[in-house]
Amino acid sequence: MSIHKPEIKRITTHQLQEMKNRGEKIAMLTAYDYSMAKIIDGAGIDIVLVGDSASNVMAGYETTLPITLDQMIYHAASVVRAVKRALVIVDLPFGTYQGSSVEALRSSIRIMKESGAHGVKLEGGSEVKDSIDRILSAGIPVMGHLGLTPQSIYKFGTYTVRAKEEAEANKLMEDAKLLQECGCFGVVLEKIPALLAKQVSQSLVIPTIGIGAGPDADGQVLVMQDMLGITKEFKPRFLRRYADLHTVITDAVAKYITDIKAKDFPNEDEKY
Repeated sequence: MSIHKPEIKRITTHQLQEMKNRGEKIAMLTAYDYSMAKIIDGAGIDIVLVGDSASNVMAGYETTLPITLDQMIYHAASVVRAVKRALVIVDLPFGTYQGSSVEALRSSIRIMKESGAHGVKLEGGSEVKDSIDRILSAGIPVMGHLGLTPQSIYKFGTYTVRAKEEAEANKLMEDAKLLQECGCFGVVLEKIPALLAKQVSQSLVIPTIGIGAGPDADGQVLVMQDMLGITKEFKPRFLRRYADLHTVITDAVAKYITDIKAKDFPNEDEKY
């Protein structure tokens, strides 16, 4: 007798748009490996972002700049193999889209073909319009990213809140509308004033995803290692820790070491 399993409905960019239209918030988390992606997908996350934050939390670099396209594809392919429901979006790493729209398209095609992901994300507004247009011309979904753009850290020199001044706020609003007009399916708003994020979200038809941008974006994203309390040093105001896995893992490893030293592991029940 076969047991009927309910069909898992894959999240699409169209469904994200419908979620915004009906006022349902969108939940997004980063993931970089098979095991963790499988867990968060099974928990019901809407979007999994294979972020260039892998440069920080997986490789230990100070910034997102060093991670390569090959490394992003490796992480993305691992995540895609685990995910059955969520939309999987992959960051285009620094240097793979800024200088040439042809290179941007080539990078995006590699991500889509070699990882099986469902779309790409890139930072910037008007300055990367040509790259966005060319990627979209190939039928590849694109998510924008405005506000604090970590790949430009050496230009700004700080991770402080962006767009507090009127001129920068106006440019961000213009860039958000430009991304929508280009055909982006959504835009991440990072570390900007909550009121500005609300204004941008209300002015756009497409969904916005906030991180450090207040409650009025159409969805929220956090880095999984931060949200689960695996990382301890990163403590921005916008981060809510939903677990303290750093302590849980540390205690478990300490107990494992103790049991081995005490010749308690493995015991009689744990040998063949």
